[in-house]
Amino acid sequence: MKKLKKRYIALIVLVILVTGGFLFRKPLMVLAFDLFLSDQVESKLVEKSYQPLVNDDKPKPEPIVYKNDPFSLMLLGTDQRGNETARSDTMIYAVVRPEDYKILLVSIPRDTYTEIIGHNGNKKDKINHAFAFGGQQMAKDTLEALLGHDIQYYATINFQGLKDAVDAIGGVPLPIKKDIVNKGKDHEKFTIKGGKSNYNGEEALNYTRYREDSDFNRTKRQQVFIDVVANKMLSISQIGNIPELLDIMGDNFKTDIQPSLILDLAKKFMSGKEMDISSFTVMGESKRIDGISYDIVDQKDLSEAKLMIDNWINAGTPADQLIQPGKALNALEPKSTPAAE
Repeated sequence: MKKLKKRYIALIVLVILVTGGFLFRKPLMVLAFDLFLSDQVESKLVEKSYQPLVNDDKPKPEPIVYKNDPFSLMLLGTDQRGNETARSDTMIYAVVRPEDYKILLVSIPRDTYTEIIGHNGNKKDKINHAFAFGGQQMAKDTLEALLGHDIQYYATINFQGLKDAVDAIGGVPLPIKKDIVNKGKDHEKFTIKGGKSNYNGEEALNYTRYREDSDFNRTKRQQVFIDVVANKMLSISQIGNIPELLDIMGDNFKTDIQPSLILDLAKKFMSGKEMDISSFTVMGESKRIDGISYDIVDQKDLSEAKLMIDNWINAGTPADQLIQPGKALNALEPKSTPAAE
């Protein structure tokens, strides 16, 4: 009887420990990260990735997650291979709201026709040429001019480097229902099988490169890719791999976000709810100018993007009043007044 009672007590203790470990897994994960990894991560960020813009004289807010205030970030995805000139294949204006665990991604397609600030008297060209002409600074100035909002930080990721990082985290899930076949005469040939639960680095990279449907769909695929990679890297199973991932990324990741802010954000997102990412793409109509195809910005889309950024970047906007993609045009329409009786 005593043996049975001891086993029963041991079982209760085991259940309590397992349940406690489950309930408090996120705080425990943050504690482990803080104790064993944060110093490594910070030193690797300083050594490999931290690169303030030389010509950017705008003061940076103090880290500590700005007391949870929203902030803006330019995300550049490049696809440079070998010694070729790099262009920004992906250009995104992001608003991060740490307090609400929400992120807004406003994507600008690579062929968007706009003024390139600081190049030949702000001559118009494809927006992805800004990075080729003047790096992160010119890309930042050009995106700020297009959207009419300041950018506090930038982060540049070469998708070539992400290929190895995706393999290091064991692949990622991608919503590919049918085979994707890149078969154009002038394009790199590849096939990505649909219906798989997990995709390796090469497949994920090709998913972002596929360009034989539309610029809009390509931009959406890149948004999906960034989303799934970010969520996988912040999952509990990957926390111990973060220093190795930063080594793998090496020169393929550059940012002017202070390492202390990156650590604060990482710990916040690890300990709280899942990130909620809303995506919007500023579309345009294809038009040939001097024999070259450009995307002429849809002014309604541009107005919608600006309104959403206004709404999201405002710290006073409650989470339940954040304008979602596709809903901003309603806010632009004049309110009708009842007819006089």
